Amino acid sequence: MTTYQLHYWPTIQGRGEFVRLALEAAGADYVDVARLPESKGGGESALGDRLDDPDIVRPSFAPPFLIDGDIVVGQTAAILLYLGPRLGLAGVGESDGLWTHQLQLTIADVVAEAHDTHHPISTGAYYEDQRDAAVQRARAFREERIPKYLNWFERVLQRNPAGPSHLVGDVLTYADLSLFQLVEGLRYAFPKAAARALAAAPAVEKLHDNVRRRQRVHDYLQSPRRIAFNEDGIFRRYAELDG
Repeated sequence: MTTYQLHYWPTIQGRGEFVRLALEAAGADYVDVARLPESKGGGESALGDRLDDPDIVRPSFAPPFLIDGDIVVGQTAAILLYLGPRLGLAGVGESDGLWTHQLQLTIADVVAEAHDTHHPISTGAYYEDQRDAAVQRARAFREERIPKYLNWFERVLQRNPAGPSHLVGDVLTYADLSLFQLVEGLRYAFPKAAARALAAAPAVEKLHDNVRRRQRVHDYLQSPRRIAFNEDGIFRRYAELDG
């Protein structure tokens, strides 16, 4: 059996969580390498060393990246594109696979915008140093962008010829898992705005609830492997940014 190596920051969900969810939902054998003890090659310093490893001829720009034998894949959407068919999470056939990938790329867009609400000027500056700009950016995100994205996913579900239970056909894909994680993150960072947007997107909310009830996902969420949301990750809760 293949043992995948996932390399990501050990104290946050972040972009690596979308990969973790796919691996967990599929029951795949994997190691979250940076969460291992330093004596076993874990920790943030070892993660940095792997990013700079000169033996990796196709290096990743940043975590997450996945190692499968001689193959190294970076970028969340590319990792899931690689894993999807291997884990049975990419639908049936090429068309489903491409559609699943497109959905994932759209989710990546939302995630990037969510991150920029608390760091709208510079990722290298503290939140406190760009709070005023963050308040303006977050207002536009919660009033315009969250509803626009969730309404689009609602339309995708409603237009699915196989019914609104899944984004792609009638099977679980990594896009379903990623939409679940997106809703989780929005509810954490923008609880008021997310509640309003989800009230107009009942199929999205139902998909989220159904994914949560899946046995492997449920077990993962209750386990210590699931890192709690915190203010070092992508989705950060600042009361002044919600409303």
